[in-house]
Amino acid sequence: MPELSPAIEVQNLRKLYGSKAAVDGLTFSVPRRCFFGFLGPNGAGKTTTIKMLMGLAPPSSGAIQLLGLSMPEHALEIKRLIGLVPDESLLFDHLTGGEFVEFVGRIYGLERPVARERSAELLELFELAGDRKKLIAEYSKGMRKRVAMAAALIHRPQLFLMDEPFEGVDAVGARLMKDILLEQVRRGATIFLTSHVLEVVERLCDRVAIINEGRLVLEGSMAELRGASETLEDAFVRALGVERTAETLDWL
Repeated sequence: MPELSPAIEVQNLRKLYGSKAAVDGLTFSVPRRCFFGFLGPNGAGKTTTIKMLMGLAPPSSGAIQLLGLSMPEHALEIKRLIGLVPDESLLFDHLTGGEFVEFVGRIYGLERPVARERSAELLELFELAGDRKKLIAEYSKGMRKRVAMAAALIHRPQLFLMDEPFEGVDAVGARLMKDILLEQVRRGATIFLTSHVLEVVERLCDRVAIINEGRLVLEGSMAELRGASETLEDAFVRALGVERTAETLDWL
């Protein structure tokens, strides 16, 4: 595995649904040990892109390399090296959080005692140990996101693919999750994150790509995108070309 290869490299990626291109000729690269934000308005193609990176949706054309390995040729090897937090938390509602995290560890090949020990430690880390007997069906959305992230961590992946990981998470839970993710980057992991919350991306990410209608419209370091005085929100609105004076209603 080439050590100096990017964590993610996408070349001319397209995904068609009928005659409509949800992703249309996307090319970008994510360096290793980077916290990378992938942004765009609703319907821009973010979730479709991350599903192709996860191997959940085959591309219509183009090339994907993760950690120096080509998809789908090395899909099984790649999946052992990545941690996934999909937008829809695909959890087993009739397991407890601890049972689910342990199960994911076993899927990744951990021995049962190791998976059980790591599961218990992760529940403590994500402040879910007090609910260890509660079924996931009884979890709030924020708790589901935390247990999904715990499961993504159990095999110590090199690359995380995360689709809206903070959606529905309260401020305390989000702060906890952010701190854990930043520590993973410090230890050498790479994180690819989609989020609608620009303040979160601005605080966490080193680099950002913005897409619209399935195409890349802006990419660069956070400093490059913001310029001297802009916020990320300013850069985002300008990149999409939708900046305009807010209209008012006489009666409102």
